[in-house]
Amino acid sequence: MKRLLATVFTLLLISSGITYAEKITAINDTWAPFISPDLPGQGIALQIVRAAFKEQGHEVEMTFVPWARSIKSVKEGRVDILVGTWWTKERSTFLNYSDDYLVNNIKFIKRADDSFEFDGLDSLNRKNIGIIRDYGYDDEFKNAVNFKKIETSNLINNLKKLTHNRIDLTLEDEIVARAFIKNEAPELKDKISFSTTPLSSNTLHITSGLKNPKSKRIIADFNKGLEKIKNNGVYDSILKTNGLL
Repeated sequence: MKRLLATVFTLLLISSGITYAEKITAINDTWAPFISPDLPGQGIALQIVRAAFKEQGHEVEMTFVPWARSIKSVKEGRVDILVGTWWTKERSTFLNYSDDYLVNNIKFIKRADDSFEFDGLDSLNRKNIGIIRDYGYDDEFKNAVNFKKIETSNLINNLKKLTHNRIDLTLEDEIVARAFIKNEAPELKDKISFSTTPLSSNTLHITSGLKNPKSKRIIADFNKGLEKIKNNGVYDSILKTNGLL
């Protein structure tokens, strides 16, 4: 009888739109300055995500692991959310997406003495381009066959290959790449430069696996909280504090 009453009460809460406090488990790889255990609030993205969930009474418990493991954990429903996800058609078959909360400009990184400028996929003809395994690059880019895509597990491997002439280009969000080089590889600062034109501008979302029975509710609560922090000034305050506004 007690179990029945608890179930009825839960259903009434959901149907009435009332939320209740719970711990949201989150996972992602390190992606400074947006997501990092070494930054205030563990990065800009996590500051926003935590603030949005806090409006709904929820706490976020964060774990940092490599990207391939992160997305697998959420896909299988073992962890509630990925903190930072770009939309791709493939991912939409196993992930629920929130409203977007940031935008990333994905630019090509080249050697400082290279005159290359991105001007559509044809400008990449016969190039060897370093990419990161399982990242959500633009579908057109991923499916193109006029250049070679060489996979590795992280940005530093691609930067080293680039500066040692083993690849022609790599690519990453410019803010992320500049922060990484400044903090982790300052010796590369004068050896690389960025294309003016981005490959794409990718909206950033939290996502939850379709196999997770709480997925729809988690995403709905985040969206409601995000709208609240945009209206009450918390969102803009986070951006200003981090130099993005």
